[in-house]
Amino acid sequence: MRHIRQLGMTELVYPGAIHTRFHHALGAYYLMTRALEVLRSKGVDITDEEIEAAQIATLLHDTGHGPFSHALEETLLPELKHESISFLIMKDLNREFNGGLDRAIRIFQNTYPRKFLHQLVSSQLDIDRLDYLNRDSFFTGVKEGSIGTDRIIAMLNVVKGQLVVEEKGIYNIENFLNSRRLMYWQVYLHKTSVSAERLLVNLIRRAQYLSSSGERLPASDALSHFLRHKVTLDDFSASRDVLHYFAQLDDYDVWGAIKAWQSHRDSILAVLCQMLLNRRLFHIRLTSQPIQKAEAEKVREAIVENFEITRSDATFLFSHGTVSNEAYLSERNTIQILKKNGELLDVAQASDLPNIKAISKIVKKNYLCWPKNISL
Repeated sequence: MRHIRQLGMTELVYPGAIHTRFHHALGAYYLMTRALEVLRSKGVDITDEEIEAAQIATLLHDTGHGPFSHALEETLLPELKHESISFLIMKDLNREFNGGLDRAIRIFQNTYPRKFLHQLVSSQLDIDRLDYLNRDSFFTGVKEGSIGTDRIIAMLNVVKGQLVVEEKGIYNIENFLNSRRLMYWQVYLHKTSVSAERLLVNLIRRAQYLSSSGERLPASDALSHFLRHKVTLDDFSASRDVLHYFAQLDDYDVWGAIKAWQSHRDSILAVLCQMLLNRRLFHIRLTSQPIQKAEAEKVREAIVENFEITRSDATFLFSHGTVSNEAYLSERNTIQILKKNGELLDVAQASDLPNIKAISKIVKKNYLCWPKNISL
């Protein structure tokens, strides 16, 4: 985790965004400790064993994220969610520590009877988000992402076994949701970040294509394993070697391979690597309207003509799809506000700001990207 950047390709937009998942894990651990102390001070009965287990679950919650996160999940591990791999890593550690992580795993999986502990680890107002919003805001310099973490934690409570926020903290929750929405568009889904990620996805897919055709690409043993094999959850469960290879993967494996591949005899892989290394990213168009098939075909034909390659090979030099901003999903894991009269309300109903109701809807944008030297 020390060698995996928290925000992947985002440093190509915000050069300061070089913090790691290790930083985030330690920050989340600290905030979990603070939250549990606050709840204890309000009379919530939490044992020392439960505190330790919640801390462990928080510390390990992101271990299933590989380098460049979603880009590699889409290519090397297309059928797996990072939470599933985090669980497998925790199970492996549990064997090493003779069952010492049993309670932490139950909290992580939401099978522990005290549901508020899982909600602190994973929900729409979890410790994970409280840490990464402020951390990402700081390292990118995007001030709109800054939230009052201490105040939010101070307003937490537990009612009927569920995590709630006292009414006095509703304005902080409104700010939290607005900040999350703004960080999505300004950082996580910034058009240049999306462009860089799509370029990396195409690059890895080309490497996979060549590897499956018998080409031996220079790469670390860990990266080579995932390039050559389509790995499923069953493979992880069946062999500790697969989990070992995954645990070895970090940003350096990928960047080292890209540097080696930039002079590869396959011109498409080479040009994709050169584009990424020299920050000659895809031109990208974001729109609320669906990308028409005719538009994508026009891009493909221009690439075929310009690069003098086949239509199938041209697929690796452009990309189109959809990104979505899910700042708050009111139909799932709602944030409950505890009114002074004891009533519990979803924050979307409790808030007097109309935009809170608006951001509870998923906003989607469509993208089409292609090499900048192609004029349409």
